[in-house]
Amino acid sequence: MAAPPMTAARPTPGSGTRIGVGFVLLLPALLALAWSYLLPTVQAVWRSTTRDDLFRSPESVGGANYQARFTQGILGDFGWSLLLALIPLALALLVAPLLALLADRAGRRARLAFRALVTVPVAGYAPAALLVGWRLDRMEPTAGRQYATLVELAAVGSAGLVVAVATTAFLGTLRGRAHRRDALPAALTVAGLLVFGIIAAALQTFTAPLLTGVFRVPLTHVVTIALSRMDLGGGSAGAVLLLIPLALLGLAATALLLATRARIEVVDEAVARDKHPDGVVKTGPGQAAAGSRRAGIGLAVAGAFFVGLMLWVAWPWLRRALRFTNDMAPIRAVSLSDMLVSTWLPTLLSAVVTVAVAVAGGFAIGGMRPLGRFSELLLLPFAPWLFVGTGPLAIESYLRTRDFEQIDTFLGAMPPGWVSIPALFLFTVLFRGLEPRWRAGGGFGRSMVAPSVPMVVLVGLVTWLVAAGQVLWPMIATQSPTARPAPLEAMMQATTGRIPADDLALGAVLPLPMILLFLATLVWLQVTYLDRLTVRVGR
Repeated sequence: MAAPPMTAARPTPGSGTRIGVGFVLLLPALLALAWSYLLPTVQAVWRSTTRDDLFRSPESVGGANYQARFTQGILGDFGWSLLLALIPLALALLVAPLLALLADRAGRRARLAFRALVTVPVAGYAPAALLVGWRLDRMEPTAGRQYATLVELAAVGSAGLVVAVATTAFLGTLRGRAHRRDALPAALTVAGLLVFGIIAAALQTFTAPLLTGVFRVPLTHVVTIALSRMDLGGGSAGAVLLLIPLALLGLAATALLLATRARIEVVDEAVARDKHPDGVVKTGPGQAAAGSRRAGIGLAVAGAFFVGLMLWVAWPWLRRALRFTNDMAPIRAVSLSDMLVSTWLPTLLSAVVTVAVAVAGGFAIGGMRPLGRFSELLLLPFAPWLFVGTGPLAIESYLRTRDFEQIDTFLGAMPPGWVSIPALFLFTVLFRGLEPRWRAGGGFGRSMVAPSVPMVVLVGLVTWLVAAGQVLWPMIATQSPTARPAPLEAMMQATTGRIPADDLALGAVLPLPMILLFLATLVWLQVTYLDRLTVRVGR
């Protein structure tokens, strides 16, 4: 009997081709890792043993800088940072799984509606505008309450994003399951990754401490010591001490991915529409339908509460955003177009480059699989920097930008780093889940390209949005007022008090057209793409 057409499709490349092409595609990511992360880390370790004030040649001081940091109470700084993670952890581990379970049980329409709803905090990601507005209208740090204010402000800035990301991730563990209890191993894996990521983010908190005047957190101390007091050695010691727990968190997350064999797969159309392959709807009459109705009611109540809470949190920003069309002269002396260019164009170019390198590296490891079933071990070189943001390596990035004479330039405004390591891990997990269909004889375009292109768009947009909203790197790399992006300008105007609070036009930080662009695209991806992805673990 003739073989079916699918088995006659072009086979996947042989082992020799896989190895060669795989390592060629991985090479840009490895070079970017060495240039953007490994070399700056080595330089930071060396600089931490010197006395360096930018004006004289560095002088070796051994471990004096580390001793000074412990004397100044660095362990207490880490303790306060970990305190900032408590509320986000509660939201990610308690609230998000419950919301995901309700959405999964409520039926397809309710689930898709809720998926669209949780994209709003992501599309409206503008921490500088949100925190400035909240700081001006809702709180005033007083003596003895700075840390309480910091905890509150950090929770406000992260709550919506944490709920959105965690709920989407837990929904992915429930898709395509015959029984919801089968999702427990995948859900535990997602929970572990969320714990590691949230703790790492809390250790690198910068914007909220800057607004509250609390400098007893690791990252603000690094920046203040190094760039304000011109003590690069002391700042580098703080950076190295911060890199250590971040590296351990990255290694732990990578070990979890390797141990569980986590991957992302695409469920078939029948499962995506909550039907068995034979066309029978999973939620039929009787008890299952009643449970679906109860879940729908609970989800509606939770959704209404979520919307109300987000509006209340964001209102100080939103009411000032309405001033975006008014005269911008109170905000800055340069044109609005210059501010928008400084905010969005350098970060767009950075997002394109870093995500493109990550896609190539992820396909090399998860798709080409040059080491066979041991291919994911190629993630280990990247693991120590999985959760490392701009801050811990900011000193070396600043010195490199200064040496290349890129301060106050378009290239200098681009966030440092030539590869997004979190995106590299994500694409590796995705291509690992897609590769079996390609190996089984499916066409490359249908099996690998079509299911991954929406993820490239999603990751690219989120990377661009997050980069455009950060304050730390623009504060370091832009010295001229005409080169400041909108988030930095809003922060500086709010903290200096030169502009009346009601005259701050925070709409320039994330303009309405950009919000609508991100919202429309993310809703489309949530409903048509992410709802068809499932997180699997094990063999």
